[in-house]
Amino acid sequence: MLTLTDNAATIVKDLAGRSTGSTEGGLRIATLENDTSNFEVTMAPTAELYDQVVENNGAHVFLEKNAADSLADKQLDANRDDDGAVRFSISPRV
Repeated sequence: MLTLTDNAATIVKDLAGRSTGSTEGGLRIATLENDTSNFEVTMAPTAELYDQVVENNGAHVFLEKNAADSLADKQLDANRDDDGAVRFSISPRV
């Protein structure tokens, strides 16, 4: 199952609170319809039916089935640059 770094959890929780206005919202990762090697990342108020839910320190990540399969052995990290823009990265889980 995908894991989150502490940085990712903090940033996802902050983004979800701002965009959904709820502590139940989170980051949703889905594969593109005809390309399962690329991902679409959006903020969502709740998980969709059949999404796998990853939780860490109050942060929620909702994974569409194909994304969950592709990211099962990965770790999600996130950082903010000097302008406040968020950059997500995925790496092999250590």
